[in-house]
Amino acid sequence: MNIGPLHLENPVMLAPLAGITNLPFRLLAKEAGCGLVCSEMVSADGLVHGSPNAVDLLRSLPAEKPLAVQLFGSDPAVMAEAAAIVEGSGANLLDINFGCAVQKVIKTGSGAALMRTPQRAEALLRAVRHAVRIPLTIKIRSGWDGSGRQALALGEIAEACGVNAVTVHPRTASQKFSGRADWEVIAALKRHLSIPVIGNGDIACADDAVRMLSQTGCDAVMVGRQAIGYPRIFTEIGLRLHGKAVPADTIANRLKVLRRYTQLTVECFGRKTATRLIRRRLGWFVKGMRNGAVLRSAAGQITCMDQAYELIEAFGREN
Repeated sequence: MNIGPLHLENPVMLAPLAGITNLPFRLLAKEAGCGLVCSEMVSADGLVHGSPNAVDLLRSLPAEKPLAVQLFGSDPAVMAEAAAIVEGSGANLLDINFGCAVQKVIKTGSGAALMRTPQRAEALLRAVRHAVRIPLTIKIRSGWDGSGRQALALGEIAEACGVNAVTVHPRTASQKFSGRADWEVIAALKRHLSIPVIGNGDIACADDAVRMLSQTGCDAVMVGRQAIGYPRIFTEIGLRLHGKAVPADTIANRLKVLRRYTQLTVECFGRKTATRLIRRRLGWFVKGMRNGAVLRSAAGQITCMDQAYELIEAFGREN
C-alpha cells in the first residue's frame, strides 16, 4: 500500500507504544515482517528544547526503514518546529498523536484532548503540513463518546489539511484500553474519507487482522499490545494475508526471539544500559510459557548481561 509517496511492502504496522517501541523492538518487528514500524511517542516540546531523552527517541538504523515517528503536543508553532526536526532526522513518515488519554498528556491539551478542540487541531495540522514534505498521518480515537462523530469530523479536517492517512483506535478517550473496540467506527471513517484509513484495536491474532481488513474495508492494520513479546504476530499476519496456514509456535522460536532481542538491545545501547532495560523486558517474551514466572523474577535481579545470557540459556534447558 501507499501513504502519500511512501510505498509499504505490506499493510501491517506497529503501533507507537510508550516505553516499548524503542529501536531494538522496532528492529525485531521489522525482521518479523512488519511493513511500517513506529517510534515511541515523542514530545514536541522536548525536541524543540533539545531534551536528551526526546532527541534519543529519534535514533534509527537503516535496517528498520521505513520508519514513522509519532509526535505529541498542542502548540501549532512548536509542533511545526518539532516536525521539521523529525524530518531532518531521516524519518520516512510523521504521525501526530490525537489519541493518548493519559491524564498528564490530556491536561496539556495534547493527545485525545485535541479531539475536543477542532479549531486548534486544524491550526496544528496546517502548521505541520506546511513544515514538512514527508507523509503526514494522525492517530485518533472514536472521540469522547461512542458515536464516532468526533472521529469523522477530525478525519475530515485532516484530509482537508493534506494529511495522507488516518489511524483510528475505536475506543473512547475514557475507555483507554478497556471494553471492546468498535470496528464499525473504522468502517464509517473508511466510507467517509478518500485517504487511507488504518484500523487499530483488538487484534489479538492473525485472523483478527484479516477479519478487520475484510469487515471494515480499511487499508491497513496496526498492531499494538499483542506485539509486545510476540513480534511473530507480524509473520503470522503476513502468512494469513497470502492465504497460507500459520504453523504452531515453538519453544525454539521463542528462545530465538529472546536471544535476538537481547543481542539488539546490547548493540543499540551498550551492555550497561541493556542490563537495566532487560531486567524489565525479558519477561515480555515468555508470557504463557512454562517457568515464565521464574524467568521474570530472576530477570529483575540481574546485574550484568552475562547473567542475562545465562538466564536465557537455563530457561531453554528447562523447557
